[in-house]
Amino acid sequence: MNNLIEKKTYYNILYSYYGELLTDKQKEVFVAYYEEDFSLKEIADSLGISRNAVHDALKTCIKNLEHFENVLKLYEKNTKRSILYQEYENNETKELINKLKEME
Repeated sequence: MNNLIEKKTYYNILYSYYGELLTDKQKEVFVAYYEEDFSLKEIADSLGISRNAVHDALKTCIKNLEHFENVLKLYEKNTKRSILYQEYENNETKELINKLKEME
């Protein structure tokens, strides 16, 4: 991932899958940085911790999210499933695909 926007989007997607597996403090830091677009200093000031502690917490969050995806592969599987749905919807099986989607 070369682009900063792509990275942020990817991490937000991973957070939507695995965010509940993070600690409350990690969630707070992640949301402040990636969703609310606060700077490291702003987050540090609001939490009463150092900028370096915020940076370390974000690195840990990303490492954990990537680890969860590497092990569970929920995002990867969902992406593959969506691609297959799109391919099959273009064929005769549209009715079956709609029934499968209703079951999710």
